[in-house]
Amino acid sequence: MKFKMRNIYLLILLCSFLQLHFWSTAAFAQTEPVNKFVLDSTILANFPFAEQNENCLKCHGNDHYYLNDTINNVSKKRIMCSNYIIEREAYYKANHKSFACLDCHSEAFTNFPHQIEDRIQENNACLDCHGGDENYAKYHFEEIQSEYDKSTHHAIAGFSCWKCHNPHSYKITARNTSNLIETIRYDNNICLDCHAHFSNYMLLTEHEEIDIVKKHEWLPNQIAHFSSVRCIECHTRINDTILVSHELLPKKEAVRRCTECHSSDSRLMATLYKFQSKEQRKSGFVNGVIVNESFVIAANRNIYLNYLSILIFGMVILIIVIHIYFRIKKARNERNY
Repeated sequence: MKFKMRNIYLLILLCSFLQLHFWSTAAFAQTEPVNKFVLDSTILANFPFAEQNENCLKCHGNDHYYLNDTINNVSKKRIMCSNYIIEREAYYKANHKSFACLDCHSEAFTNFPHQIEDRIQENNACLDCHGGDENYAKYHFEEIQSEYDKSTHHAIAGFSCWKCHNPHSYKITARNTSNLIETIRYDNNICLDCHAHFSNYMLLTEHEEIDIVKKHEWLPNQIAHFSSVRCIECHTRINDTILVSHELLPKKEAVRRCTECHSSDSRLMATLYKFQSKEQRKSGFVNGVIVNESFVIAANRNIYLNYLSILIFGMVILIIVIHIYFRIKKARNERNY
């Protein structure tokens, strides 16, 4: 008996040792440095301003920089504020990848350290580049600006296009990808960058921190909704002429009725699924939005099946009524005899 117990103790010790070893190696693996983006000859060849931009990214592309005192020949290492770090890989995949930093930023930024008056200058708006240009007319930037001017965001001091569309990393996903889930995740992260990160949220407002999950606790099956639709589906006014509505509604006007989406006249057809061509939708369905992995309950019914189900239901009711009638008639006849 003692021999068996000793073996059990040894087995437990061995398992504990192996588990600790696994945890330590896993922790070590997680702390290994991630391979950094390399500015190779291909990038330099494809993006003519890449080498020029490196004058900025040698500081803003890293989590630290060096402050040099050339008079006293002293150099100090400083941490770069996370809000001012530009990820090279994200930048060279973004919409503005072919631009030079100085296309948007003042020439004064070539001086280091940057002066306060330069650092707090107002950033360019989208219309400063995209407005009044026939090449961009199909994107309706002027109408987007008009919508934004009526948005709840416009009333917030310090809010601008840049707060949602970071020009260093923003890329269009809705019309450039067939992966709808990727588009939903990307667009929702734009909203959550403020609404789920209080440190960013409090830079724009004095309101208390918002608990997104608690605020939406009325919503059935939250996980399914959060992963299958974008915030803007419920929080913007529908617009038929531009791809994405920019008129953010007050919270009291946000969509709360299930039938606005879960019906044959689903508002998702004018928002989330607007970007999908008719050929991608299932034929034969009145609201066959249904694109690849997407499916909206009650939004893609076949109208003829609807009529057929009503007919079958009516016939069942009729049969039941006839059956009850004959049962009653038979009972009366039996009483008379």
